[in-house]
Amino acid sequence: MRLLVAAATCALLATGACSTTNATTPAAGGAAEPVAVAGAASVASVDLADPVRLRIPAIGISTRVIPLRLDAKGSLVAPARFDRVGWNKAGPEPGEKGVAVIAGHVDSKTGPAVFYRLRELRKGDRIHVDRADGSTATFRVGRLARYPKSRIPDKEVYGSGRGTQLRLITCGGTFDRAHRSYRDNVIVFAS
Repeated sequence: MRLLVAAATCALLATGACSTTNATTPAAGGAAEPVAVAGAASVASVDLADPVRLRIPAIGISTRVIPLRLDAKGSLVAPARFDRVGWNKAGPEPGEKGVAVIAGHVDSKTGPAVFYRLRELRKGDRIHVDRADGSTATFRVGRLARYPKSRIPDKEVYGSGRGTQLRLITCGGTFDRAHRSYRDNVIVFAS
């Protein structure tokens, strides 16, 4: 049985993944700053192979997936690199029952990052997650949403739907220069 940290990535981008010390670059020491994690819920499921690659043909993405850990405060640590995405290792693997979460940066100090074109996805676009055992979980985009980071509906984002679900998350909306962070999150709902 795996523990699904239902809203582990809600705060990934709500409080830090897109608001590092340089707004879009890793904090001193090369690691991205951690972000807060919301509540957890238990979900029984079969343990699948870890994700290793994310492919989204509609927007030209093919990138490595790295596991993201939770820090001592229960916050999901954002990917340190801008050309990689991270999967919440505390939650289900993509294709496992529940809501799997993959997060990535929208941009960096030097330009677009891996999820820069995420907002261009449309209903029906396919998302492929290749796993370590050679299998692939394929999802179809159901919808995209943008929420203010301070008002992300946790139950809708992390607990909605039945079966296998995938959420892709990045920053979006207006960039707040004073706080060195985007004000919103762009979330792709797929199943």
